[in-house]
Amino acid sequence: MSFVVYPAIDVREGRVVRLAQGDYARETRYAEDPFELASRYAAAGAEWLHLVDLDAARRGGYTLLPLLDRIKRETSLQVQTGGGIRAHADLRRLLDAGADRVVVGSMAVDARGEVANWITRHGPERIAVALDARCAADGRWWPAAHGWTRSASITLADLVRYFARAGLRHLLCTDIARDGMLAGPNLDLYALVEGWAPNLCVQASGGVRDADDIRAAKANGCAGIVLGKALLDGRLALPQALRA
Repeated sequence: MSFVVYPAIDVREGRVVRLAQGDYARETRYAEDPFELASRYAAAGAEWLHLVDLDAARRGGYTLLPLLDRIKRETSLQVQTGGGIRAHADLRRLLDAGADRVVVGSMAVDARGEVANWITRHGPERIAVALDARCAADGRWWPAAHGWTRSASITLADLVRYFARAGLRHLLCTDIARDGMLAGPNLDLYALVEGWAPNLCVQASGGVRDADDIRAAKANGCAGIVLGKALLDGRLALPQALRA
């Protein structure tokens, strides 16, 4: 499988935003309209878009169906999207609306058995599990859920192994401490994940600064990378990222 660059659009209250370390109180708003930004990414050569409903991630109830529908109708982008997936009906709604892959986060932490059933039912290409984690003082990694406001009772290692056994293919993994901080992706974390589950296609996320970070993630075995703040702040141009 080829390495995939996923430009990200995080939406809160209809606006393109980025959070620092998952903190809703540390939000940067951008002037771009979400659809116009998606269109520019498509024109620049992106094949995939990572679309996140931050309001839904916190409260449930995906709100971006009109935006998703327009992106699918008016651009060539494949879209992986999530936020607020709390039941199978939510997942089904996004797939029916044209999502190519649905990202499941909090449910993967809170109800992993149910999410494993969804993977079996819809196939490993239609679902990505997003596990966003913090490193504790003892060196163990712990996932967070519900817009990063709650920690899990199972370690990241055990959860990754569980989903690998359940047939998961696409894992999006974020070091919360790096997210939105332009500190570089945590390659040590991805090395751990590869050791826990060598067959997963891991999407690196959080902290990407430049083309060197993209090349490093690819060299360290990641299958893709999610780009947010670096693109929005103009530190990295999407064509440059795609060439990397």
